[in-house]
Amino acid sequence: MSRRNNTNVPDFILMGLTDAEEIQLLLFVLFLLIYLVTVLGNVGMILIIRLDLQLHTPMYFFLTHLSFLDLSYSTVITPKTLENLLTSTKYISFMGCFTQMYFFVILAATECFLLSSMAYDRYVAICNPLQYPLIMSTRLCCALVTGSYMIGFMDSSINVLCMSRLHYCDSNVIHHFFCDTSPILALSCTDTYDTEIMIFVFAGFTLMVSFITVAVSYVSILSSILKINSTSGKQKAFSTCASHLLGVTIFYGTMIFTYLKPSKSYSLGKDQVASVFYTIVIPMLNPLIYSLRNKEVKNALLRIMHRRDSSRKIK
Repeated sequence: MSRRNNTNVPDFILMGLTDAEEIQLLLFVLFLLIYLVTVLGNVGMILIIRLDLQLHTPMYFFLTHLSFLDLSYSTVITPKTLENLLTSTKYISFMGCFTQMYFFVILAATECFLLSSMAYDRYVAICNPLQYPLIMSTRLCCALVTGSYMIGFMDSSINVLCMSRLHYCDSNVIHHFFCDTSPILALSCTDTYDTEIMIFVFAGFTLMVSFITVAVSYVSILSSILKINSTSGKQKAFSTCASHLLGVTIFYGTMIFTYLKPSKSYSLGKDQVASVFYTIVIPMLNPLIYSLRNKEVKNALLRIMHRRDSSRKIK
């Protein structure tokens, strides 16, 4: 028995969202449709931005990376979730589980700082429009994106390193649909206090620093918008930021609700619903919220289709 207490389980069982077969089938169809829309929407956005030169601006540069992140972390989570909804064996290997968690944390933490970079971009565009091309240079944009990925990599490495040093020998049943931090910590048969503190500090830093940056940017933007005299000017400024603010609110709301609390307070129902939002639903909504309702993107799509038709006629 003492030997078992120092040996990790070879694999985990992901219990998923429900045991009812009818609901599992319904969720499979729903999540499959959402995933297909996610892939088409985000890949479509990346291609449109890449193919149309008029969209080669800082805002769309950030949106390209946002689409890539949404597509990536949806792909890290959703295919395995779909597989588990159809099969009775819901096993995932120890290495597979930690790999899934590692890439999910990288991508989610990177998105936090990418969203704050996008908020800063909107702040400069509205509050300091004359200096916008000078401030939001290609060099700064690349530095902000690179910094976001580096912070995500650092957060995830520390998270997985701390958790991999724990022993998981009491149970291998994860009461969740993917390998997330809190449900896995609950399975450890060793003291998790120090690990929880470390993860809480880094997760708190990532969420709160990026969230405060977004909040300060939008308070400044709102203050500037209220000073605009013309109604049309106010409407244009609001429409520019409203979609980004909606996406940010949903993303940070579910993230803060899930992660900025002790693992002991993990709630099976509420936390799973919140997790569905930021892992499956939000990656589908972002192309709609940020871009597909945008006139510039619609016009870019029309230009690409027109060029394609013109090239066919020439041939």
